[in-house]
Amino acid sequence: MESSTVFSAPQFPFSLPKSPGANRSLVFSSRKSTAPLQCHKMYVPGFGEASPESKAAKHLHDFFTYVAVKIVNAQLQSYNPEAHADLMQFLEKHSLSDGDRFCAELMRESSRHKSLALRILEVRSAYCKNDFEWDNLKRLSTKMVEERNIRLMRDYVSETSTT
Repeated sequence: MESSTVFSAPQFPFSLPKSPGANRSLVFSSRKSTAPLQCHKMYVPGFGEASPESKAAKHLHDFFTYVAVKIVNAQLQSYNPEAHADLMQFLEKHSLSDGDRFCAELMRESSRHKSLALRILEVRSAYCKNDFEWDNLKRLSTKMVEERNIRLMRDYVSETSTT
């Protein structure tokens, strides 16, 4: 079910389509122009120049660093215990929340650490390009949103309809 609303307040100078099958164009009212703005996706306010997708890409980029560190660490554990110890010691002192900053700091720590950082960058790139299942991400994300929306709505109805 799709509904539409027309806001005449200055902070909402647009109208939405009234019928479910209507073209999803937003018509912005302005003193200078009344030309319709063709838009087939939702407008998401508050992201500045970055789109929600670019914000998600940044989080995925940092996550790929995390995954690469895990992979490299597991590899080092079996064939290079000294490098494994170096990486573990570095991980205790440095956060992985910003993947690029983590790698930049690792590169500058020492020449041994530099080779670890380069390996992490290589694995991060390979994992992103070859191993990450992008289609599965979309499927799982969509499924998770739908299931959690339903669960939240059921919980709410259950809580509010008990007598």
